[in-house]
Amino acid sequence: MTELLDSDIQDVPARRRINPDMPPTWDELGLPSMSAMLVASLSQRGRRFYEALCQWPRWHALNERALAVTHHPLLMAESTRQLAAALELLYLQDVEADRLQPVSVSLGVDPRTQPIEHGVASHVLVHVTVSDLVVRVGTVTAYRLTAEFFDAGTYFGTCGMTLAHSSRPGPEATPAPHPGLLRPAPAAVGASTEPDVLIARGAQGRLVIAPCDPGHPVLLPGRPAQLPALAVMEAGRQATLLYRGALPSAVAGIAVRIEALVPSRGAAVEVAAEGCISRFVVKTGERTVATGTVTCCDPANV
Repeated sequence: MTELLDSDIQDVPARRRINPDMPPTWDELGLPSMSAMLVASLSQRGRRFYEALCQWPRWHALNERALAVTHHPLLMAESTRQLAAALELLYLQDVEADRLQPVSVSLGVDPRTQPIEHGVASHVLVHVTVSDLVVRVGTVTAYRLTAEFFDAGTYFGTCGMTLAHSSRPGPEATPAPHPGLLRPAPAAVGASTEPDVLIARGAQGRLVIAPCDPGHPVLLPGRPAQLPALAVMEAGRQATLLYRGALPSAVAGIAVRIEALVPSRGAAVEVAAEGCISRFVVKTGERTVATGTVTCCDPANV
């Protein structure tokens, strides 16, 4: 039996941790190293509300190498994913053998208030709300997390994330081979370095997902056979910037929804622009496995 709970999270009793006052460690959150950890603390403030502190290093792997750094938007999404892992560890009931995974993600950032880091790291306050808990036989199987981000007391962005068990594979769809791929320059896709580039051009100029670093420590830790939602999100962002010829600073919002498992290499990305909104579709053969949008604005007009 499945029921939807949107009220008292404290009614979900079991915990993986005895003492939720102790901050989680990087290995408890399933991170590859201490340097990957963005969450510094998480504490409960109400029945469905939490407060967290995140630390975003200026020299994070996804950030540009510059004197003044505007943090990569995926730091919001990765912080939210880590907060979800910490929430499951400290406050939610055991989620069976496998940790729940993001199946849809959407984020929006205000370029006028987005933090720019000149020093070592930005210290970000996060207000976290949990809703739409789905409980099956006493175990949480899905929920939605909304994280609002503040820098020095000023709101600058929100990330919403639905977590559930990973999609089960459908009928086998082997992507067509793509010989002679042409990889764009990192700057053309808003990437900091060449290993961050996830896409390339194939025959007839089609864009395909072909990670330069198949074991990227942030986007593809552990060389997964399927792309995590955040990697699909980044592939959509890169494809949109290349398609539009836009600067990374133009991106004000990104959203992705995973329809089926996305292979780590070979899926095609199709982009279509409608005003400031670009829509992208990820396909293996003729099958759509993910969809998303990227919202762009003119930085000069914000």
